[in-house]
Amino acid sequence: MTTDYIIDIENLKKSYDDTVAVSGINLRVNIGEMFGLVGPDGAGKTSTIRMLCGVLDPDDGDGSILGLNMITEIESIKREIGYLSQKFSLYGDLTVNENIEFFAEIHSISNYRKRRDELLKFTRLTDFGDRLADRLSGGMRQKLALACTLIHQPKLILLDEPTVGVDPVSRRDFWMILSTLLKDGMTIVVTTPYLDEAERCGRVALMHRGEILICDTPQKVKSTMKGEVVEVVCKDTRHAYKTLKADGTISEVQAFGDRLSVIVEISTVATSIVKTALEKNGIEPESIRTVEPSLENVFISMVSSGKEMVT
Repeated sequence: MTTDYIIDIENLKKSYDDTVAVSGINLRVNIGEMFGLVGPDGAGKTSTIRMLCGVLDPDDGDGSILGLNMITEIESIKREIGYLSQKFSLYGDLTVNENIEFFAEIHSISNYRKRRDELLKFTRLTDFGDRLADRLSGGMRQKLALACTLIHQPKLILLDEPTVGVDPVSRRDFWMILSTLLKDGMTIVVTTPYLDEAERCGRVALMHRGEILICDTPQKVKSTMKGEVVEVVCKDTRHAYKTLKADGTISEVQAFGDRLSVIVEISTVATSIVKTALEKNGIEPESIRTVEPSLENVFISMVSSGKEMVT
């Protein structure tokens, strides 16, 4: 197994009774990149990341992490990585400072106070050191969880849906912190169900039902979208959706709240095709324009068309 990658796994599998969670995936993560595992609940993201950090034993597969074998040298790997789970176990009856100190002691770090103060400043928690963890907001709790994950200065951190349930402002702050860590040379692997967050990663792997559909930079993933994406806003979104789905000149229609993404293969006249299809059925669009494909457009299109894996 090559050591050119900080993570290099082959044919990783995990099942729970008759349910296949991870179906023989291959994955390589470069040193110093932010890599995103993206997909909805049940895609296999959490099972994958828990196998990478040694919380779960894989049913099959092999690989290396930090140049160490993920099967036979997992205890050595655990000492060198940081892991933030979906339900990170902060101690609510301990203060911010005491939680960080506890995790420092777990990692056998005795002179932790300077590092603790640096992390508090970095995560903007300096003024809250004496506050009980139970009295922190959701966003502040995640920042504290990250500080605890970083106390032993890991070379690689694995974050499992760190911003789920966090307010938009705290989500933005959390990603700014991750960007700073990336600039400092840390390797970050993050799982998220939010495809807008995945745009911030250097590379992403779109997962569905335990498989990786495609793995590349966000821009290259979006470039696989065939045809033009036309965004439509109108009063009766449901009627417009049904009308466009029934039109033979349109490849695909995706609904996003009060907006529709309409995929048309004939790019040069895409907006005209959509507008004509609507108007001949008595629907006057409020807005109609071509837009760049999003990762969500690509993911929905790949899942609905049943495309084979591309890795």
